[in-house]
Amino acid sequence: MADFTFFTNPMSRGQIVRWALHEVGADYATELVDWEAKPAGFLEANPMGKVPTLVHHDGDHIHVVTECPAICHYLAETHAAADLLPRQHEKADYYRLMFFAAGPVEQAVTSRAMGWSVEDPQKEGMLGFGNYDRAIDTFETLLSGRDYVCGDRFTMADVYVGSQVDWGISFGSIPTRKVFEDYANRLRERPAYKEAKAIDMKLIAEKQG
Repeated sequence: MADFTFFTNPMSRGQIVRWALHEVGADYATELVDWEAKPAGFLEANPMGKVPTLVHHDGDHIHVVTECPAICHYLAETHAAADLLPRQHEKADYYRLMFFAAGPVEQAVTSRAMGWSVEDPQKEGMLGFGNYDRAIDTFETLLSGRDYVCGDRFTMADVYVGSQVDWGISFGSIPTRKVFEDYANRLRERPAYKEAKAIDMKLIAEKQG
């Protein structure tokens, strides 16, 4: 049995986790999840019925991890030899950017896609992201003047943050600003990114016939 069972659908955020799995060289088996007919084993692992879901077969223990940023960091923790964890002076940037992307950026992008808005500026404080423009402008500022989240060194935070940027540029949910484009282009050259993307693109092609 592989060390990890990876429940995913190639047309989902599972692409983020597959990239993370390849960055650490994890031993994993893929279990594809159909949107309509979800297997019992998957729902037992994650009653929310959300992909990606990662099951770690760790000796006598079975650990279930969900939520993309949590899975990415967990993989970095369990594969420390890959050197993708933040060093002491990198932790502030690592955690700040990862959770900013998972919180305000994702909320801002989702609300814009759904057509939700708050017209009263006094009520923006109730939202975790304020408004779309402020969240994206802040995101750009946080990524400016650096090659990666932690400066000049790639870490696991770049898998999650970079996926938000890569996906956002591709689908128009994040504007094509130079900071975002340059960052995404650096990440697209990573061998693990290319390997993981090729697998998911092949699965999508097969599914679409």
